[in-house]
Amino acid sequence: MFVGWILVLIVDECIALSLGELASRYPTSAGPYYWSFQLAPPRFRTVLSFVTGWTWLIGNWTITLSVNFGFASLIAACVALYHPEFVIEPWQLLLIFYAICGMTFLVCAFGNRLLPAVDTACAAFTAVAIFITLVCLSAKAEVGRNSPADTLGHYDTSLSGWGSFSFFIGILPAAYTFSAIGMVSAMAEECDDPAVKLPKAIALCVPVGGIAGLFFIIPICATMPALEDILQAPVAQALPYIFAAVMGSPGGGLGLSILILIITFFCSISITVAASRCTWAFARDKAIPVSRLWSRVDARHGVPIWALGLTTVVQMLLGLINLGSSSAFLAFVSVGVISLAVSYAIPISISMWHRRREVNAARWTMGGKIGWVVNIIAVLWIVFETVLFSMPQVLPVNEVTMNYAIVVFVGFMVLSAVWYSVYARKVYVGPPESDGIRGER
Repeated sequence: MFVGWILVLIVDECIALSLGELASRYPTSAGPYYWSFQLAPPRFRTVLSFVTGWTWLIGNWTITLSVNFGFASLIAACVALYHPEFVIEPWQLLLIFYAICGMTFLVCAFGNRLLPAVDTACAAFTAVAIFITLVCLSAKAEVGRNSPADTLGHYDTSLSGWGSFSFFIGILPAAYTFSAIGMVSAMAEECDDPAVKLPKAIALCVPVGGIAGLFFIIPICATMPALEDILQAPVAQALPYIFAAVMGSPGGGLGLSILILIITFFCSISITVAASRCTWAFARDKAIPVSRLWSRVDARHGVPIWALGLTTVVQMLLGLINLGSSSAFLAFVSVGVISLAVSYAIPISISMWHRRREVNAARWTMGGKIGWVVNIIAVLWIVFETVLFSMPQVLPVNEVTMNYAIVVFVGFMVLSAVWYSVYARKVYVGPPESDGIRGER
């Protein structure tokens, strides 16, 4: 967890810096698919923009779904702290997930004016929660303390079936944590001076989150119980189990878990807002069926409420997968990361193909030599990451533990291709120029 976290911070910061340049050159809520449209040769720009847009949209939907589904799983795991014999049924977990989706929808739809204050409160609460967790785990350590070598560098090669490759399977949580950094671009038209503030926000996500994460990860690694025990945690959620074991009581575990649940709720709100803005932008550009409906903005609340509703309904439909597969959460996480990563790689690669001509002219840029190095690392990591998130977590594989991410991803892309061939190619001409870009010019 520690070494993998450091590795992911380095490579994901390369992605963040690469996206920051593009966001500075083209500050728009359309994000990657607008960047692809502007950078690609005229002959291919519409198709490349459409493909990028759909991978971007799928990534927004499924990464939001993974947050809300993970939220539901954490709640179920907290219940199991006091009722270890309780085995939650898939339909029960689905209902908890639906309740979270409904609650998040209501907050995002009718509390739009409060969202800046919510973001500020989230940042402050996260810092406090990390400090409380650090102190409590370090002070109690009921199951003992691991050596510094085990805390920072040990990993078990025998439990997953992957052997020495277990290290890379183990960095999936860290890679997931920073997979949504590009979604910040969806808020481009809701801030002033986006050509500077937007890339700074994207670039700072990784170092700020990374440093804060170390104060959370190290105490857990230093005090956690045996891995064999953690693998038996209810609902496959390790944190509540670890907290209860280290604190020495279900009450102590629940107290720390509540902090995580509150942070997850904040995260659910912010990522749902970003996903709804992405949906609205793509619908505005006539790239989604029934786009006229999804592109409407509620005049009273200033929210694209139909796009928000579509985002919520898609999550709820995909959540049904959990009724047939216990590895549904892995699929949701994997599809989200793969889709977002691919949508990042396309405009970065096109920019490199044109020798970074456009991004070198941005107000916020890395320059020639450093920019090339950072872009190459970003693309290579995305290629490896895409393969990594398509793999099952455990070997050998059966129909239950299989990672169905690539099936879901390809299925969405096939549907988008059919939609483009049947209708979208007649009406989709690419994203319009945003107010932020017009303002810069």
